[in-house]
Amino acid sequence: MAKKWAGRVRNWMANKMDLPQDVMMDLPRITMIGQIHIYIENHRGLLAFSDKELRLLLKQGQLIIKGKSFVIKTILPEEILLQGKIDQVTYITDNPGGTK
Repeated sequence: MAKKWAGRVRNWMANKMDLPQDVMMDLPRITMIGQIHIYIENHRGLLAFSDKELRLLLKQGQLIIKGKSFVIKTILPEEILLQGKIDQVTYITDNPGGTK
């Protein structure tokens, strides 16, 4: 109950104070340039990487990016810049019931 109320307060503050919701709600900010670059801010860590897939941990779930010829151009504690041919971006939220 308290988490739900806190989320509503954060959302209300973001709207009333014109603050970016990604900052107030701890959401990832994803910027894509065509199919060749993707820049993700506010992630919680790198879970898996190959030349065909990148998997990032988020506050609530995971972000999965699929494609080919992936190269990590920049990686910082909460930011990552990926280059390659991006075919798919999938956002998976946590679900306590175990199904997605």
